[in-house]
Amino acid sequence: MQELYTEEHKMFRESVRTFLKQEALPHYENWEKEGIVDRALWKKAGELGILGVDIAEEYGGLGLKDFRYSAIITEELAFANVASIGFSTQNDIVIPYLNTYCTEEQKARILPKMATGELIGALGMTDPAAGSDLKGIQTFAEEKDGYYLLNGAKTFISNGIHADVVVTFVKTNRDPGSKSYSLFMLERGMEGFTRGKNLDKIGLKAQDTAELFFDNVKVPFENVLGEANRGFYYLMHNLPQERLGIAIGSIANAEAILDETIQYCKDRKAFGKQIGSFQNSRFKLAEMKTECTIARNFVDTCIYELTQNKLTAEKAAMAKYWVTELQFKILDQCLQLHGGYGYINEYNVAQAWRDARVGRIYGGTNEIMKEIIGRSMGF
Repeated sequence: MQELYTEEHKMFRESVRTFLKQEALPHYENWEKEGIVDRALWKKAGELGILGVDIAEEYGGLGLKDFRYSAIITEELAFANVASIGFSTQNDIVIPYLNTYCTEEQKARILPKMATGELIGALGMTDPAAGSDLKGIQTFAEEKDGYYLLNGAKTFISNGIHADVVVTFVKTNRDPGSKSYSLFMLERGMEGFTRGKNLDKIGLKAQDTAELFFDNVKVPFENVLGEANRGFYYLMHNLPQERLGIAIGSIANAEAILDETIQYCKDRKAFGKQIGSFQNSRFKLAEMKTECTIARNFVDTCIYELTQNKLTAEKAAMAKYWVTELQFKILDQCLQLHGGYGYINEYNVAQAWRDARVGRIYGGTNEIMKEIIGRSMGF
């Protein structure tokens, strides 16, 4: 495959890498303990152009309609092992909905502050009782005179504590079928819109993940994204990019931890020899290097296809399913090669191992990914 990234992409990558090294890594351990990333980081990222790279220049963004820039940000977060920082949620999930479905008035009001990091975005899809069954949500909005009256709840919402704008999937019609759902743009400060505690998770400790509650929230018609009752179709259109983003972070993190493990196996000695020189270790490393190379080529192909508007839903599901499974397998083997040190939190492999487990769950469980792939084959 031809080189995916140009010199301009590589310069952007270097700026993101330097930013994370200077502004994130020195503080990340404290953010993990506190369970949330300092909001100041978002504004610093906005100054550098890391947020909303594809927001039009007239709305304060870089105007780069090229998914590869977003992919670079996701990769660099994963390479640095700071996946809790929710920039990708903003760039790859929230902003695409706003770019596509906002009115000009909505764009002018919201997008400039998203680009600067003054506003932080989240996606509210999952109902507490519905999980991956999107059509089973109970969060309902009743149409009134000039507004919708919203009641219900969402859970497992990334950026949930910080979020100022939440693209929220709600039921707006009692009829069965796909034409009964809408996307609302909920904003901090709306009466009746509250959030619960910052959820205590196995991994991604620094990412604020919250429950959201809606108690008779009056949502003006102008806060509907796109057309009412077309929200399910909008979700289906945007989910492939979200799922590819998960795969991108997964392979990048697997590559980074494998590189660290290879170096560890060169430095660490047992019985007077490098532990990497033992056949079992050498074979394991060879297998993992091969698998990462295969996954990288597949993911890069998907990135290219997305830039050409050719990435299918089933191929994005393949990437999300297979690469997240591979990531956890590789991290588990890397941890094993570290021996007892792999179980110590100060080693990157321990944190990465914990963080990676959710990859097979969020963005649609891997069982759902297999359903999507299976149905594409006519079953």
